[in-house]
Amino acid sequence: MSTAAAPVPYGRRLTQLATKNPHGTALVFAARVGHHQTFSWINLESRANQIARLMERSGVADGDVVVVALGNTPDQVAATFAGWKVGASVLPLRKDLPRWERERILGIGVFRLVVADWTDTDLPVLSREDLEGSRALDTSPIPGHRVPKHSVMIGTGGSTGTPKIVASMHPGLHVENEYPSKLMPMPDDVALGASPLYHGNGTFSCFSPLLEGAQVVLMESFDAARAVELIEQYHITTAVLVPTMLQRIARLDDVSPRQFESLRCVVYGAAVLPEWAARAWLQLVKPERFYITYNGSEQLGLVMCTGAEWLERPGTVGIPVGADVLILDSEHRPLGVGEIGEIWLRSHGERATEYVGMPTPEPILGGYLTFGDLGWLDDDGYLYIADRRQDMIISGGVNVYPAEVESALSEHPDVADVVVIGLPDPEWGHRVHAIVEPRLATDPPSEENLRAFCKARLTAPKVPKSFEVIAEMPRTSAGKVNRSRLVEERIEVTP
Repeated sequence: MSTAAAPVPYGRRLTQLATKNPHGTALVFAARVGHHQTFSWINLESRANQIARLMERSGVADGDVVVVALGNTPDQVAATFAGWKVGASVLPLRKDLPRWERERILGIGVFRLVVADWTDTDLPVLSREDLEGSRALDTSPIPGHRVPKHSVMIGTGGSTGTPKIVASMHPGLHVENEYPSKLMPMPDDVALGASPLYHGNGTFSCFSPLLEGAQVVLMESFDAARAVELIEQYHITTAVLVPTMLQRIARLDDVSPRQFESLRCVVYGAAVLPEWAARAWLQLVKPERFYITYNGSEQLGLVMCTGAEWLERPGTVGIPVGADVLILDSEHRPLGVGEIGEIWLRSHGERATEYVGMPTPEPILGGYLTFGDLGWLDDDGYLYIADRRQDMIISGGVNVYPAEVESALSEHPDVADVVVIGLPDPEWGHRVHAIVEPRLATDPPSEENLRAFCKARLTAPKVPKSFEVIAEMPRTSAGKVNRSRLVEERIEVTP
């Protein structure tokens, strides 16, 4: 009878892997320009140990929290492991986070140190220059059994107005997986790190594989054509991609299934994926290798399905796995099949996360919690997403879900990106307004053309009453957009 290995602290886990396979490839860094850099396990271990000693000199110790904001770079990876090695939890943040947003997040928790090129914060800072100065320090493993309090910390909520820090309630311990899932990284995987490391998807697609001993190909920033090249060149086996990335790859000229033959698992989540993009991907990879998921930073409960299931129920995000789903109205009363209401989830396991510096929402009805999304269930219990409650537009008394309008407009051959918002209107209460990024800035589609395209696909109340063409959609590198800010900017300029 086999005995499972004892849990190992995250920092010590890197030492294990470097000892076992010192010269094997741990990380490939695909910079925006220039050659790729390759780091062996012993390279990564040695660098993390040096930065850990620098952190210790700066006063970081067990139980502290360290902010690391260096972008998708080898330094971000090494500094994260360094924090874990000294027993600190690590909160990754955007390196270019505007000061106003940054201070709102930093005001929530208690942080010992910031690793970033920020000169306008009151917290102690280690800059990239400081990190370079640590290269003369000892590269041997940091002694002791130091366990970070939180295995994962994510800053979230900026796109919805109120910033939050979501922290895992599990300590930073690597546990050998006796029951591997197809979604979980394996030691022989080569994972594509396409999402920003400050995002939950970035954490999952970079650090989870590394902790399993798998190789990671980390993109400094996402580019669709570059991503396809990397998948082919490095025989990528797993990729976690958000809808914006999937759509941009699907729109590439001459993209073919041959380029994706190495992929055993493509995982998508984070937002609604237009039907055309889903069908395009299910032509590029085998449907059983494409996984649609619904979850979030708070890890309230997992809903998922394969592409094969999606083809039988287009639009679904799947059925709960180790969880239960309820659709409730505003009075928390259950709704029937096909009725749209708020989605509530209950995990069968212990609660996975908590908020830092603010009350964590209490569950209702024996354990149910919500992200605030709207959706419905079919007869077989498959879940479909309508939109976020706060994004819903009530126009002339009709509920309009931006995701549905965006999905329709995204099929337009001349539209590269689209966001739909509601703007105050004296006649309609709120009017549906579409902000469009054209594929060719020099030849954008006309408002008449866009409106006719929508009328052929949507009922009259959902057709945007106004259109706006912009050069580039202000999305974050995680593919998110601040809808509230888009609304505020347009209200401010209204005469």
